[in-house]
Amino acid sequence: MPTGMMTGGGGSMIFYYIITGVAMLLSKLAGSMLQNRFRKYSASPINLSGAEVAQKMLDDAGISDVEIISVGGQLTDHYNPLKKTVNLSEVVCHQRNVAAAAVAAHEVGHAIQHAKAYGALKMRSALVPLVNLSSKFMPWVLMAGLAMATQGSPLILLVGVIMFATTTLFSVITLPVEFDASKRALVWLEGAGITQGEQHDQAKDALKWAAMTYVVAAIASIGQLLYYVMRLLAARR
Repeated sequence: MPTGMMTGGGGSMIFYYIITGVAMLLSKLAGSMLQNRFRKYSASPINLSGAEVAQKMLDDAGISDVEIISVGGQLTDHYNPLKKTVNLSEVVCHQRNVAAAAVAAHEVGHAIQHAKAYGALKMRSALVPLVNLSSKFMPWVLMAGLAMATQGSPLILLVGVIMFATTTLFSVITLPVEFDASKRALVWLEGAGITQGEQHDQAKDALKWAAMTYVVAAIASIGQLLYYVMRLLAARR
């Protein structure tokens, strides 16, 4: 905890601790549920591997310039719009089960968003350079800003709040991007006959808990932003 956070603003500090504690608990719960669902639905077999599901979905969407790549780690799956690659973790890439199919189709959902110039994805991509810059300097700016705010100079804290607001906006914009990718994945999985009935419900449940991790992250970011805004307003009185 930066020392600047410990000076003044007793009420806002309590708020900060509550928000941080609740966010940590919710994040742990969402992550645990996601891991649990992935293991559970990995025992529900289908005929195609994750990589084959991804390739078929790309083909059906008429997308031929996106490459499917196997990457290390667990649940490290993502779509890279700069390199146009669907990056699938090894278990998702090679295994033939509902969990792998759902994750693979979700990542291709992002590739389809990119191909169709989906608005929220374009906005999130445009924010990436600014978010990267803000994230690099934001902790130091906030630390200095909180310290200086106690001396009656809130300008640096204002800059830090603006930087933090940028990362919060990114977290919020990520939500429709993730939900839309899951929607595209589920519609295609059912329409292509890859998941039906109970297995389709399993795919929907797996993607729901994956989305919950982003929801928790957004809520936590909003809560922390409110804390810094409270400290800023207190310093300006």
